[in-house]
Amino acid sequence: MASMKRRQYEAAFKARVALEAVKGEKTVAQVASEYGVHPNQVSQWKEHLLNALPELFSDRRKRTDEERDQKEAELYQQIGQLKVENDWLKKKFRQLQ
Repeated sequence: MASMKRRQYEAAFKARVALEAVKGEKTVAQVASEYGVHPNQVSQWKEHLLNALPELFSDRRKRTDEERDQKEAELYQQIGQLKVENDWLKKKFRQLQ
C-alpha cells in the first residue's frame, strides 16, 4: 500500500480558487474540477475567505498596525541607546588597557 503525500498549495492559489467559488458563477464541484482539488477543500477555502474578509476592513487591523509601528519605534530607540552605551564602554575599556 503506497502512502500518498499530502499536497500543499500556495496561498495565492488558495485565494484564487476561493474567490472563484465565492463569485458563484460556477458550482463548487465545477471549480474543484477546474483546479484539480477536492470539492471539500474548495468549500473550506471559500469559508475561510468569507470569514477573513470583514477583518480586512475593520478598525482593529489599523490599530494593530499602529501598535506594531509604536513598538517598532520603541525597539529602535532601545537599539540606539544600547549602541551608545556599548560604544562608551568600548572607549572606557580601551582607556584602561
